[in-house]
Amino acid sequence: MSTPASDVRAAADRLHSAAIHLLRTARRVDDETGLTAARLSALSVLVFGGPTTVGRLARAEQVSAPTMSRLVRALERDGLAARAANAEDARSVVVRATSEGRRLLHAGRERRISELAGVLESLSPEEIDLVGQAAALVQRALRWPPSAGSTYAGATAERRWSGLSDDSTGSGGTSG
Repeated sequence: MSTPASDVRAAADRLHSAAIHLLRTARRVDDETGLTAARLSALSVLVFGGPTTVGRLARAEQVSAPTMSRLVRALERDGLAARAANAEDARSVVVRATSEGRRLLHAGRERRISELAGVLESLSPEEIDLVGQAAALVQRALRWPPSAGSTYAGATAERRWSGLSDDSTGSGGTSG
């Protein structure tokens, strides 16, 4: 039995609104990183997607290559990212997160999770279970890969950043 289109749209509308408010809540703690939203987002791609070229990073973040080059330079200046020769193409370089960049992103992720956990604390155990089930359903609808299910921005990396490695460890290696 299929769900009427009006029910699907109503659910999508509620999810959209909830997602916006959820992200606003989570972003409240992002200021503690000391990075702009653009730098934090680019660093997130590097930490959770693995090393990549400036061009791919620009496409993932939906900005121009010159804009991404400026962001990468700022991340390098802050010791959060580094460039290295591309082993696959000597004409280009890859950008990777440094250990400090990974530390900063993981700490930021923990702060976001704590912020969201604080919101969920008012729910009953049954409601928290329902939230977990709903999140799993949304992940499935997005075709979220199981290996990225526990990483910040993992689904987005899979959907938007095709061609980047699925590096759940943030180490630049294979998925974990």
